[in-house]
Amino acid sequence: MLKGIHPALTPDLLWTLQAMGHGDVLAIADRNYPAHGVHTRVHHLPGLDTVEAATAICTLLPIDTFVPVPAHRMVPDDWSDDQLKGALADVDEPLGFASHDALASVLRAAEGRAVPIGPVRRTPFYRQAREAFAVVTTTDDRPYSCFLLTKGVV
Repeated sequence: MLKGIHPALTPDLLWTLQAMGHGDVLAIADRNYPAHGVHTRVHHLPGLDTVEAATAICTLLPIDTFVPVPAHRMVPDDWSDDQLKGALADVDEPLGFASHDALASVLRAAEGRAVPIGPVRRTPFYRQAREAFAVVTTTDDRPYSCFLLTKGVV
């Protein structure tokens, strides 16, 4: 046992968080995400939803400050370009999904600042997520509860 480490973080996930470099991306996904089909580093956090997983992860993972949008969230494929533009216009506005709003609160608490969370349509999100360093799967059954977090520096 180690003091000060969130109990949901597994030894393998701790290794991954440490091994990631500045600018690497971590995917946190709901139960519907096809993790094993597209990733070699898959960490399971059964019994947690994506926001609970992000809460644990953000106790250790710094969020990037060098890119304008260091976090991304999955939205429906049929969102219009206007919906996408408006969804990032004000990071303090509701984001349209309960899990997205909750993640914004987690990131704000962990970082002490508002963290922009850009919307990405589902199909392009899957393409972007394939480039992630690793994926953390959860048992979250809320729709569109998938996120990409860019690691910052300490």
